[in-house]
Amino acid sequence: MSLLSVNQVTAIANLELLANQVVEGFITGMHKSPFHGFSVEFAEHRLYNTGESTRHIDWKLYAKTKKMFVKRFEEETNLRCHLIIDNSASMHYPIIKNPSLDQLTKISFSAIASAALITLLKRQRDAVGMSIYSDKNEYYAPAKGSEKHRRMLIAQLEKMLNQSSTKTTETYTLLHEIADKIHRRSLVFLFTDMFQTTKSEKTLFEALRHLKYNKHEVVLFHTYDGKTELNFDFNQGPKKFVDVETGDEINLYASTVQTHYKELTENYFKALKFKCMQYKIDYVPVDITHGFEQILLSYLISRKKFL
Repeated sequence: MSLLSVNQVTAIANLELLANQVVEGFITGMHKSPFHGFSVEFAEHRLYNTGESTRHIDWKLYAKTKKMFVKRFEEETNLRCHLIIDNSASMHYPIIKNPSLDQLTKISFSAIASAALITLLKRQRDAVGMSIYSDKNEYYAPAKGSEKHRRMLIAQLEKMLNQSSTKTTETYTLLHEIADKIHRRSLVFLFTDMFQTTKSEKTLFEALRHLKYNKHEVVLFHTYDGKTELNFDFNQGPKKFVDVETGDEINLYASTVQTHYKELTENYFKALKFKCMQYKIDYVPVDITHGFEQILLSYLISRKKFL
């Protein structure tokens, strides 16, 4: 896969190309893995009957199998999916001048991962909606399956990529608002780093539980930078650390607190996982340096359970 600079993704076609590269690489890997049984092709086919219209023959599948199959369109979609993206200031960490696929911020990772999910959802003929929030709900689109709708979502992701953020967020408040808008049973994916400036963890999970209302299936993609946010791995020497949402500052040598910091962070991750298990939410810790396969595979696993 070629590495395209995220700054070069300034047109829908480019972001689509990037998403397609991620999906094609994932599908290729799937065929070589124990998960090859998952459906990553068109949702349904039937054998072509001689004499009927050739309009809906799947020629790509014919090239692989030398058999004619017709795409089935009896149902508009198989499931409805809703993507929710935290666009607060902390999601724009780390600060990178020229991010690429091997060096991303949390928000650029979430945007590209979401575009790849939209591409895979299109292949499965699933409907997709999207919400973006920071200190308020910045964007909402209900789940639809049309090509026009898909392009609109990609355009919105691109807009988000090209903007910075200095906003704080109270995820619990915004999730309640989003949950009230998702009326039909859906597969819900939430991208967030789980950083909150106020309120208790209990309040946040009450909002997550609200998302499960109407029998929604919820997957929490807990995004983080493993090198610095989990391992606190910084160069030697004194550093000034600034909270991008509150502006609080502290000066210290990273090595003096690294062990204790990592222990506290790992305990926090374990607590999140345990709490999600209690609420029957799928918890997926996502190190943004480890690629997009974990996101797409989670979708396929969740889809299989959902249907």
